[in-house]
Amino acid sequence: MALNKSFVGRSYRLPWIYEVGRQNIIEFAYAVSDVNPVYRDPEAAKAIGHPDSVASPTFLSVLATRSHHVVTDDPDLGLDYSRMVHGAQRFVLHRPVRPGDRLTSTAHVDDITSRAGNDYLVLRSEFATEEGEKVGTVIATLIVRGDGIGLGEGKDA
Repeated sequence: MALNKSFVGRSYRLPWIYEVGRQNIIEFAYAVSDVNPVYRDPEAAKAIGHPDSVASPTFLSVLATRSHHVVTDDPDLGLDYSRMVHGAQRFVLHRPVRPGDRLTSTAHVDDITSRAGNDYLVLRSEFATEEGEKVGTVIATLIVRGDGIGLGEGKDA
């Protein structure tokens, strides 16, 4: 089933605020095996000019996943999650994420195209503080495999 291309251009302001905690930043750094001390130690971050510890550049992927689900969980889109794979992800950071940030999120459907029997869905999530200061953007390309394209469809792959 093809994705509903009428979704292109839609935007969704998420109803929640994500409050970034120091422990969230530390746990993410450990999860991605990033040993940079600026993610774990406020004094190390201050030594290089930050007001507090900062999150790794890919920390916003945690929030982007939640943001993208607002779009992908809509049954009218026609996305079959069992056929979806993550194709690409790109980050644009306006400033580091810091403990205490209260972030808003707006998800955008930038594009839906079909190539070689697959649908490509491009989602963009914009993150800002409650006051409107831009923090970062995450752009993800999701690929939804078409009928008959996959890992053997029950056969030995």
